[in-house]
Amino acid sequence: MAKQDYYTLLGVPRNAKEADIKKAYRRLARKLHPDVNPGDKTAEERFKSVQEAYDVLSEPKKRAIYDQYGFYSDAIKDQPPGAGDEPGRGASWGFDFSEMDADRGQQSSFRDIFAEIFGGGASRERREARAERGTDLEHHLNISFDESLRGLETRLRINRPDPCSSCGGSGTDPSKAQSVCPTCKGSGQEMRFHGTMRFASTCRACAGTGRIGGRCASCGGSGTTAAQESITVRIPPGVDTGYRMRVAGKGVGGRNGGPPGDLYLIIGVRPHEFFRRQGTDILVTVPISVTEAALGTKIEVPTISGMTLLRIPPGTQSGQKFRLRGKGVPSLRGEGTGNQIVEVRVVVPKVADERSKEILRELARLNPENPRAGMAQT
Repeated sequence: MAKQDYYTLLGVPRNAKEADIKKAYRRLARKLHPDVNPGDKTAEERFKSVQEAYDVLSEPKKRAIYDQYGFYSDAIKDQPPGAGDEPGRGASWGFDFSEMDADRGQQSSFRDIFAEIFGGGASRERREARAERGTDLEHHLNISFDESLRGLETRLRINRPDPCSSCGGSGTDPSKAQSVCPTCKGSGQEMRFHGTMRFASTCRACAGTGRIGGRCASCGGSGTTAAQESITVRIPPGVDTGYRMRVAGKGVGGRNGGPPGDLYLIIGVRPHEFFRRQGTDILVTVPISVTEAALGTKIEVPTISGMTLLRIPPGTQSGQKFRLRGKGVPSLRGEGTGNQIVEVRVVVPKVADERSKEILRELARLNPENPRAGMAQT
């Protein structure tokens, strides 16, 4: 079944700006994150689809390719969208034909790229020799609310499958007897379909070699061996749930001497007991008494850096908000620090004794205001 349109996944129009795409992604990431939906496979799959859509649409070059061809592939990411187009003709792939080998014209770099996408006939020797970049990894990291504001340095233990050093990731031992792969008929590639588009990917049966049999003794034919590494990462102050942090070169190792992929840390922030976050502002609700609201006072309120004094003016109403400048979240873009917004909630006491009731009746006589006067019908 064809994948859902990336714009539809994120719920944004095709002409959406980068900021709108990011906003939509963060909203969905908070809703679908596995930590928010433990054990919900449907939410987990949707989260992965949303992540994939954001990876493409958040980068202008990838987005341009997706907009032109309806899908994105790493095989064409270095080709300028629309390259090679001519007036009156359909869009071409924009491949460079100038790299044709003079001695072996049919085995140009163009044919190698074309074979990777559409199943052409690049030679098996070229496929085996070509270095391949390792795949990227994702690691979900949950941190506390305070850690998200201050930032932290932590050590992570990363488990990943790396290409077998004995066979270079092919899974086969060339010194042992082999036969043509029945799945790809020796081409090293199997056909896949994306909507109306047909393209090829590395054959899973033979790992792209076109041959099977003679399994590598070191990896048992899987082409990978388990690897583990402890790394130290620095999480910057101001991160929020859904933040993606790239750690270069810490993904799966490349095949045939290719570079390793990258590691992406997906940050999840645990909720705080009474602080809430809104962008770079921190929100907190503080209760006050009727007397404090009516007469005014100074109260201590919590902030992320400790307790501070807040002046409550006489006549303060429940729900009224006060701003503490510079007491919010540091901006990841280096645009300063947000504010803390304190919302007061007036707590009405439960009056049981007659003396207190009499005092309140006297207060009502001395202040005969009708708070519902503006609602009277005319």
